[in-house]
Amino acid sequence: MADLALAPAPGAAAESARQLRHARMLSVGARCALPVAILLGIGFLAPLVAIFGYAFATPRSFDVFTSFTLANFATLFDLSNTVWLSFLWSCGLALLTVAILAVIAYPIAYGLNMVFGRWSALISVLFVFPLFVSENVRLYGWVLFFIKNGVLDGTLKWLGLSGGPEVLYTPGVTLFGMVYTYLPFMLFPMTLGLALVPRDLVDAARDLGAGRLFIWREIELPLAMPGILIGMLLTFVLAIGATAEAKILGGQSIIVISHDIEIAFTYSQNWPLGSALAVVVTFFIGALTLFALSKLDLDRMLGRR
Repeated sequence: MADLALAPAPGAAAESARQLRHARMLSVGARCALPVAILLGIGFLAPLVAIFGYAFATPRSFDVFTSFTLANFATLFDLSNTVWLSFLWSCGLALLTVAILAVIAYPIAYGLNMVFGRWSALISVLFVFPLFVSENVRLYGWVLFFIKNGVLDGTLKWLGLSGGPEVLYTPGVTLFGMVYTYLPFMLFPMTLGLALVPRDLVDAARDLGAGRLFIWREIELPLAMPGILIGMLLTFVLAIGATAEAKILGGQSIIVISHDIEIAFTYSQNWPLGSALAVVVTFFIGALTLFALSKLDLDRMLGRR
C-alpha cells in the first residue's frame, strides 16, 4: 500500500513526460530559423572550414586535414614574394573606390530622399537595373566603348577630332570600372541612412536659425552615419576582392590579390598556397573592419552626446 501511495498517478506521469519532451524541443523561432542555419552552414561555414584546412596542408598537395604545416604561410611572408604588391594594389584601389563613391553617392542618396519625390522609385530602378545583367557583359560593353575605333573613338573621329584618349588597359580605367560596378552597393545603404533623418528635426533647426552647413554637419550626417558606414564597409570588402575589372578593363596592367588567389587555385594547382593567401586576406579585412568600428565614436555619430 505504501508503494502504491508513493507511485505517481498515470496522468501525472504522462504530463511530466509531455513537459520533458516539450522542454527538449526547439522554440518556434529556432525551428523557423533552422533551414537558414543549415543553408549558411553548408554554403558559408563549410567552405571556410575547407579553406582553413587546406591552408595548413602540404604545399602542392590535396592532403586536407591529414597534414599540418606552416610552409604556405612562410612562403607568403617571404620578403621576395611579390604577392604583397598585389595586396597593396587591391587595398589602394578599394580605398579610392570607397572615397570616390562616398562623394558621388551622397548627393544621389540625398536626392532620392529629399528632392526627386515621386520619381525616386523610377530612379532607384535605373540604378538597380544594371545588376540584372552579368558584370562581365557590362564591363565588355565599356571595352567596346573605350577601345580604339570603338564607340568613343569613332564618334570623336566622325566629329572631325583626333579621336579618343588611350585609357583602356590602364590602372585608371580599372578604378573607373570598380566605381561603376559598386555604385549601387554604396548608394542604397546610404539612402537608407539618410531616410533615418527626421524631417521635423531638420525643419526645427532651420526655424531656429541654423544654417544649411550646420544642419548637415550636426544633424543629417550623424544620423545618417550608420547607413554610410555600412555602405563604405560593404563597398570596401567587395572592392578588395575585385577581379573582373582588372582583367577585362585593366588588361592585367596591374595584378590584384584576388587574381593571385585565382592563379594559385587554377594554373598553379597549389590549393594550400591559395588557401593560405585567402585566409590572410580574410583575417586582414576582418581585423581592419573591427579596428575601424572600435575607433569610431558611434554615440556621437548617432547623436547621443
